[in-house]
Amino acid sequence: MSGNVGMEQLIPIVNKLQDAFSSLGTPLSLDLPQIAVVGSQSAGKSSVLENFVGKDFLPRGSGIVTRRPLVLQLINSKAEYAEFLHQKNKYYSDFDQVRKEIEMETDRVTGGNKGISNIPINLRVYSPNVLNLTLIDLPGMTKVAVGNQPQDIEIQIRSMVLEFISKESCLILAVSPANTDLANSDALKIAKEVDPQGMRTIGVITKLDLMDEGTDARDILENRTLPLRRGYMGVVNRSQKDIEGRKDIRAALAGERKFFLSHPAYRHMADRMGTPYLQKILNQQLTNHIKDTLPALRNKLQSQLLAMEKDVEEFKNFRPDDPARKTKAMMQMCTQFGSDFEKTIEGSGAEISTLELSGGAKINRIFHERFPFELVKMEFDERELRREIGIIIKNIHAIRTGLFTPDMAFEAVVKKQIEKLKGPSLKCVDMVISELTNVVHKCSSKMTRYPRLREEVERIVNTRIREQEQRVKDQLLLLVDVQLSYMNTNHEDFIGFAKAQDKSENTAKRKVGNQVIRKGWLTLHNISFMKGGSKEFWFVLTTESLSWFKDEEEKEKKFMIPLDGLKIRDMEGGLFSHKNMFAIFNPESRNVYKDYKQLELSGESQDDIDSWKASFLRAGVYPDRSQEEGNTTVSMTLWENNNALWYCKQ
Repeated sequence: MSGNVGMEQLIPIVNKLQDAFSSLGTPLSLDLPQIAVVGSQSAGKSSVLENFVGKDFLPRGSGIVTRRPLVLQLINSKAEYAEFLHQKNKYYSDFDQVRKEIEMETDRVTGGNKGISNIPINLRVYSPNVLNLTLIDLPGMTKVAVGNQPQDIEIQIRSMVLEFISKESCLILAVSPANTDLANSDALKIAKEVDPQGMRTIGVITKLDLMDEGTDARDILENRTLPLRRGYMGVVNRSQKDIEGRKDIRAALAGERKFFLSHPAYRHMADRMGTPYLQKILNQQLTNHIKDTLPALRNKLQSQLLAMEKDVEEFKNFRPDDPARKTKAMMQMCTQFGSDFEKTIEGSGAEISTLELSGGAKINRIFHERFPFELVKMEFDERELRREIGIIIKNIHAIRTGLFTPDMAFEAVVKKQIEKLKGPSLKCVDMVISELTNVVHKCSSKMTRYPRLREEVERIVNTRIREQEQRVKDQLLLLVDVQLSYMNTNHEDFIGFAKAQDKSENTAKRKVGNQVIRKGWLTLHNISFMKGGSKEFWFVLTTESLSWFKDEEEKEKKFMIPLDGLKIRDMEGGLFSHKNMFAIFNPESRNVYKDYKQLELSGESQDDIDSWKASFLRAGVYPDRSQEEGNTTVSMTLWENNNALWYCKQ
């Protein structure tokens, strides 16, 4: 240190500000200068911090041990003890108890399932062996969830780390082990995202004593491999064996000093390596960083103080029964409701779910997946249709004996089929209305404190939606009636009955190459996995075939079946208790897969299954329309081009 007493007090002053803000329990947008420690699991972050203090006080074990940010304030003092911000006037001289309290306080917020939380634990350590320093120990970055952790644990930890290091006032202590390639360092990678020029990043290289024989980290430590403005420093921590054997940290620091002095690659820089030097540099850099950011910090603090004083002045004259304030509060909530509703439909909201589709995305799926599938599911009885055609022709000929099929017979039959479009169209409207009602209920959740207001808002909005629902249905019915009013057989796309058979056959087979339509996970049932069990595979649907693989890398193909002649139908869950199931089969009772007549598949949700069904439609695999009485299969194709709609049977 420079010996300037004023500068030495900068870190304790920022610590007091940090404690004050933490005790308030309200977020204040004041970014205090601090150092955040980042790195992957087992990179040696905990060992570096313990070497600073000279005591074993941090939790250790496998998996994610640090599950909440730990704000560690090191304060130079004659006495040696520790205290937590959440335990006033309780002092710890036994650092084993400090570790236990960190573990218990972590479990109080996150539970015992290895979950994480961004609520920090504030720990203050007084010791004659430390320099004034404030560090934030963040959870180690991981790739795989363990135990009962959520599957998106990697994303959660990454978001938490970015929350701290994205602030310009935060220095980044990026800890990377020397026995792995520096280009693969998680700490440097995430630091570069927010600090691409390396102006705020301090590199720490651990495990130098574990590098392969004949290799060293000299180029890294001399800042030549991946340069950082503040450079790199190397440390040698205790091994796991040393920790389990309760090796004294002072002896470990002496061993670290000896390692750098005796190693031929690091001997010339030994005075700039090691834990004591790292602690000194961090103290200096944090002090200088506070000094540089102090003017802006002071201005921001004064602005917030003036704003709060203004609010306090207003609240002096506050009357709870003031009707103007009540009206203003109600209008603000209603405006917020309208904004949330619009953002949910448009997909621009701040809180976007990663678990399920909702709002505009679900409505989009209804239009592009559920509705087309409902159209294709429309069925008719061929024998009944033949009978109707015969009766219509005879009725139109009346007392005459006809030679040609009259146009009126064609129009009468086609109009009856077009009229069937009304059912799926009205059902589509009902599904959209149902989703809009769900969005209204979700967006009104912020009014829970005012149940009558919430109830009235939902009633008014839902009433408006119902009014528009009837108008939409009237317009759809009118649109179908318009199409029924005139059959334009002169349209250039009209092919007539002569070529209808060829058109139907060619449409089913026409594909532009073997294009991939969809990929995803499905569970395959009814195949002899473990005596009638089921197994999940990665399925790939193309315009010509359906394949499944062991995983999404698609290296180990299990089987592939061609799509020609296949049909799809819904299934009940049965013994497997999967409600979301469907089957792929050949209507001519041919084997689809080895000795099996059909493939029984299921997905995670009904939305997932609906999406797969829509994808099968695009591939030419249509719903089953077999009739049990005659054991015949009738396929119907509807074309709609401007005013021309007709059908053909195959």
